Amino acid sequence: MRKALTSFINGLAVCLLFGVAPALCEENTDALEATRVAANVPTAASNTAEHPLMPVIRWAEKERPNIAAIKDYTAILQKQENIGGKVQGAQVLEVKVRHQPFSVYTKFLFPKDLNGQQAIYVEGQNDNKLIAHGVGMERRLGTLRFEPDGFLPMRNQKYPITEMGILNLVDKLLEVGYRDSQFGECEVKYTEGVRVGSGPAARECTMIEVIHPVPRQNFTFHIARIFVDNELNVPIRYESYDWPRRAGRSGDSTPELIEAYTYMNLQLNVGLTDLDFDSTNPAYAFP
Repeated sequence: MRKALTSFINGLAVCLLFGVAPALCEENTDALEATRVAANVPTAASNTAEHPLMPVIRWAEKERPNIAAIKDYTAILQKQENIGGKVQGAQVLEVKVRHQPFSVYTKFLFPKDLNGQQAIYVEGQNDNKLIAHGVGMERRLGTLRFEPDGFLPMRNQKYPITEMGILNLVDKLLEVGYRDSQFGECEVKYTEGVRVGSGPAARECTMIEVIHPVPRQNFTFHIARIFVDNELNVPIRYESYDWPRRAGRSGDSTPELIEAYTYMNLQLNVGLTDLDFDSTNPAYAFP
């Protein structure tokens, strides 16, 4: 794949998101298209006036069904979010996700004060409630049921459990792409061979960086980076940043984190069953 991808990129203007290469040279369209197919990298139209995000959107629309066809997966999710203008500490969770019916199991591993906290959500079951039990003093309350977007489940969380997962991430990126494609001031950069993670478990990815240079009301981020696993062909990391604060106000020119999510040790189609999303599962020890 790498050899075909390298051949494809040579001679092209780089403008990628989700691993998308843009504007083909018209005289080499057929040859480059053949290389693109071999590399599983979509093309952009030869119309250079087209918004740079349009080939991205077309590719994402085409590939979304492949991601939706993944039956289930497990991973270690590392996340960090800016909530109410304050960047929270990193959180690490064991996660299990099933697409049909949409089901999520989470167990906190870090920070220490949340270690062992568990939650389960299954669409259409348990009155569409989130089932959870806490740790420490909260463990005494036993198994609790909440609206997924209720106050306690959303405490120090940016999104409800109903929006967790890689497919939801792709849908959110598509939504942003549709909106941002209506405006200009968009730069896109592409970097191959970026490793996500460390040691033997590190994954080689394609990093796609989208930049809005100037703050505008239309845009929700200054910089967004998507890391697509070259083997699995799914995004395993997403991060976004706000525009730097003005030097006259704070002297800080560093973009501030909005959110970052990394799916580590991602295992696809592992055969999860109803028991994996059942609070009576003895392995979970819900009180």
